[in-house]
Amino acid sequence: MTDMQTLYLLVPLAPLVGAILAGLFGKTIGRTGAHVVTILGVAIALAASVYIYQDVQAGNTFNGTVYTWMVAGGITFEVGFLIDSLTVMMMLVVTFVSLMVHIYTIGYMSEDPGYQRFFSYISLFTFSMLMLVMSNNFLQLFFGWEAVGLVSYLLIGFWYDRPTAIYANLKAFLVNRVGDFGFLLGIGLIAAYAGTLNYAEVFAKAGELAAQDMAVTGWPLITAICICLFIGAMGKSAQVPLHVWLPDSMEGPTPISALIHAATMVTAGIFMVARMSPLFELSDTALSFVLVIGATTALFMGFLGIVQNDIKRVVAYSTLSQLGYMTVALGVSAYSAAVFHLMTHAFFKALLFLGAGSVIIGMHHDQDMRNMGGLWKYMPITWFTSLLGSLALIGFPLFSGFFSKDSIIEAVHASTIPGAGYALFCVMLGVFVTAFYSFRMYFLVFHGKERFGQEAHHGHDDHHADAHDDDHGHDEHHHGLAPGQKPHESPWVVTLPLVLLAIPSVLIGFFTIEPMLFGDWFKGVIFVGDNHVGLKELEASFHGPLAMAIHGLQTAPFWLAMGGVALAWFFYMVKPGIPAAIQRTFKPIHSLLENKYFFDRFNEIVFAGGARALGKGLWKVGDQGLIDGVAVNGTARLVGWVAQMSRLFQTGHLYQYAFMMIIGVFILLTFWFNRG
Repeated sequence: MTDMQTLYLLVPLAPLVGAILAGLFGKTIGRTGAHVVTILGVAIALAASVYIYQDVQAGNTFNGTVYTWMVAGGITFEVGFLIDSLTVMMMLVVTFVSLMVHIYTIGYMSEDPGYQRFFSYISLFTFSMLMLVMSNNFLQLFFGWEAVGLVSYLLIGFWYDRPTAIYANLKAFLVNRVGDFGFLLGIGLIAAYAGTLNYAEVFAKAGELAAQDMAVTGWPLITAICICLFIGAMGKSAQVPLHVWLPDSMEGPTPISALIHAATMVTAGIFMVARMSPLFELSDTALSFVLVIGATTALFMGFLGIVQNDIKRVVAYSTLSQLGYMTVALGVSAYSAAVFHLMTHAFFKALLFLGAGSVIIGMHHDQDMRNMGGLWKYMPITWFTSLLGSLALIGFPLFSGFFSKDSIIEAVHASTIPGAGYALFCVMLGVFVTAFYSFRMYFLVFHGKERFGQEAHHGHDDHHADAHDDDHGHDEHHHGLAPGQKPHESPWVVTLPLVLLAIPSVLIGFFTIEPMLFGDWFKGVIFVGDNHVGLKELEASFHGPLAMAIHGLQTAPFWLAMGGVALAWFFYMVKPGIPAAIQRTFKPIHSLLENKYFFDRFNEIVFAGGARALGKGLWKVGDQGLIDGVAVNGTARLVGWVAQMSRLFQTGHLYQYAFMMIIGVFILLTFWFNRG
């Protein structure tokens, strides 16, 4: 094994070692030891990723086997790494954001009794995501895919003594199993028709797969494979209708909300489709399906952010909407724009989540924005970094989100994929909606009248109270500031990650757009067919990031975003009575949004209700009727009946036995003569 291969192994194994030490020996090494070993493990992974990035920039890539598990039916099951420009970009994003979350957790979870366990989980989460993005075969991809799902289950239900947390993690687990079933079908079709699970070998046979139809249905094979794989992405990356688990994942502590929503898990589906671009490029039907699902998610999940009062849920719905934007980019073959937005989004979304957590600390664990206001003077670092994150989210020129989001909109505008017109409408209106709900949150939290220290709102959202979402390890009935109490800025272990995440949220788009979208960064990694326009039209008019930002001041997305900001300012700073009046006037629409389009209700009635009815039927008919009634009790009754009949012939009288013997002889003789 070469030195570089050893370094590749170090990236995922360092967080794994930290997770094992904190998880199994947490009581021995103590709280300080737990965060030291896990932070050290992720820091080592980040340092190794930086070195590997420099090696890839020098033109060196790697695609090879690390360990062969078994060979069955001519298919090799192995652990292997594919190190190229797409991989190292993901490695850097995952390790950097994870390191920030680890440091932040020291302050956020300082009073929680499950301190060591939490550090073990988030480090294990980092290991799982790294194994996923570094894989060179579908077996390892599926291992990482399922591992992040399992650890997310543990983290969402971290406070397992709360019924709402158990409900949320079970919901996340079950919804993801639906998507993963489709994902597994896609991998199964690849194994059956390509005869291999190795990426490079499958891509080499992509033309052969595209020429085949499925044996039973007659469907184009490549379309079936791509749609099945994307159904897996719909679960992990929370696309309609498999999005319902993501808002409820807010039941976990804030650091894990940032990790799930920014750098791991939800980005896995986007990464997977970009990696599979040689397959998706061969099916316009699959691309159109991806495009319509993404556009629907981008717009309609954004609408839900408008009616949320929980600060974390507003950011959660913005994640759903931005994942929709990434999926739209995949659907128009702008894969590089999708992963570019994935990268920029990871930084500013982690910043917004950790900023929300800082506000929650300052507000003594109250998450309801109706109980906040005027926090900018009490929490200046949190206020300023949250402002930078919000500007990046709405795509303000020169901020990182501007370069990635505008590139996606331009790619959709130029696309000829069926559904592109609908997608363009959704992403354009989504710009206005994003700006409105983002700055609604910003103004309600940091500006206007101070509403804390008064009678708190306790509006219910889903299965829990807004103000009881994140009890931070404290008595969950003691939330919010007491009368006369003032908010406070968070400790440095909380604010330092905010500052470090704010820097790339502002700058990274400016410095990376040219190589990632129009240079050779993804050359030989992401494939776009000649019949798909993608980013080619934008490339022809691109004259540098500064020129793009200046031009952006004259475009429709900029004015839509500014319109959203202005409307939020007018509604919540100047005329705060207007939103309530609109709510009363359009009560049915507000009820539709507040109930999240009744997706949860539908699932509870149809799927959960159907499962309960099926279970009750199996219990009544199968368990009670067949097993208990026939197999167990029926057998006992049969034995009893046979015993009762036998008793009739066992009286103890000699004449009866003699009579039975005569009858027996008569039957035998009759049988014998009949045979003759």
